[in-house]
Amino acid sequence: MSRRVLVLSGPNLAALGSREPEIYGTLTLAQVEDRVREYAESLGLSAQCRQTDDEAELIGWLHEAAREGWDVVLNPAAFTHYSYAVGDACAHLVGMGSRLVEVHLSNPAARETFRHASVVARSATGTIAGFGADSYLLALRALAAPDS
Repeated sequence: MSRRVLVLSGPNLAALGSREPEIYGTLTLAQVEDRVREYAESLGLSAQCRQTDDEAELIGWLHEAAREGWDVVLNPAAFTHYSYAVGDACAHLVGMGSRLVEVHLSNPAARETFRHASVVARSATGTIAGFGADSYLLALRALAAPDS
């Protein structure tokens, strides 16, 4: 049986492909999610992808993952920088024994100063940033590694 991984994408990521392609690339979220599910399967994982612009919904999904013992790949998008509620839900998830990989398509440290701080990073098992859609795949690879 495959280990389930919840792959969560935050606000504005539904606009991938058309939103600032010079920063976020030209793949749509549906294309990214197809790649994620295919790669997860090749690693022996089962990836369920979800996207929301709603902070409360994202928090609910993180609590669901904590209850179920699922690992999470999370692109918190703008919630990265200011949502202490998302940060607290991430801390709860990891405290319950799940692993959390924070991902970003771009490298926030190389962008505007307000993007440098992450309220998720303090709880994350690891962070992968700056590799475009491949950031999600690298996170899956990390979760599938036998020594992780």
